[in-house]
Amino acid sequence: MDKKQIQMMVCPECNGKLDYDKNKKELICDNCKVAFPVKDGIPVMLIDEARQLDKD
Repeated sequence: MDKKQIQMMVCPECNGKLDYDKNKKELICDNCKVAFPVKDGIPVMLIDEARQLDKD
């Protein structure tokens, strides 16, 4: 994903900043502790599709 594209995107739940995990191909929201998948270069920004991250 393009850096500019990532910088413009926000979490649909809290409107917080997202970080891109290149290895897992996910956009991560540290506030909500969820990871949104990126499929074929397209971010899937649906809460129901997000993966819960460990609360650690």
